[in-house]
Amino acid sequence: MRAKRLHHEMADEMVRMAVEQFLPTGIAGVILPLILLRCAGNSLWMLPGLWQVIFGLGVFASCRCLPRPMLLVGVWFLLTGFLCISLGDAHALAPVTMSGPYSLGMGLVAGVHFYFGERTTADEE
Repeated sequence: MRAKRLHHEMADEMVRMAVEQFLPTGIAGVILPLILLRCAGNSLWMLPGLWQVIFGLGVFASCRCLPRPMLLVGVWFLLTGFLCISLGDAHALAPVTMSGPYSLGMGLVAGVHFYFGERTTADEE
């Protein structure tokens, strides 16, 4: 919706490009737990951290379509993912290790879009 409002002619192309850039990340996020479940079931505790790392890499892959400060979001997810994995299996599957970083990270995404997103003259009126 934002892309259509800001870039009428190019909106579909921009959305397609952003999806294509993030698609490998999404595919990896779907396949990874299946492989871990089948081949290394005792490693499932790493999944929340690995998903955060994968999401951070996806943000980096999509950064050229996003506001510059979105790099901070990528860094956030990489750091929290590595921290989650470093906790070891005793704490890595705690609900807070997934919900906390994702909640704060998505809040950061919203803040970046709100404060650094493009504004048109219609938005400022």
